[in-house]
Amino acid sequence: MELSIHSDEHFMQQALKQAEMAFEKEEVPVGAVVVAENRIIARAHNMTEQLTDVTAHAEMLAITAAFDAIGGKYLNECTLFVTLEPCVMCAGALYWAQLGRLVYAAEDSKRGFSLHPKKILHPRTETSHGLLKTQSEELLKQFFARLR
Repeated sequence: MELSIHSDEHFMQQALKQAEMAFEKEEVPVGAVVVAENRIIARAHNMTEQLTDVTAHAEMLAITAAFDAIGGKYLNECTLFVTLEPCVMCAGALYWAQLGRLVYAAEDSKRGFSLHPKKILHPRTETSHGLLKTQSEELLKQFFARLR
């Protein structure tokens, strides 16, 4: 059965492709896409090593590109698909962007925003997680095994 190009799974697969690009560049393999009106308006992957910038997380780069694509600073009509749970820094940026919806694959048990005792995302941001979790986790495991 072929996936609809407008399905959550399709969009998360596109985020995984971004994560694979990061993996090939020896970056922590996290990828993200921003979707508006069932269309990808931004794609990004981690680039902290390449740019020597600790803020160059996939989410940060994707939302910056999305702002440019829509010509505004609010993403309340957009969905961010990301392969790993955003950190507190990225969640804070998503709060200020008033992101409409966040879908992430794998949970980050060490640095994920959900570990924070207070709600960090915007109150209207809908969240879900677990979509293509296994694929995302496997890519991360391969990356960190390669480092050892």
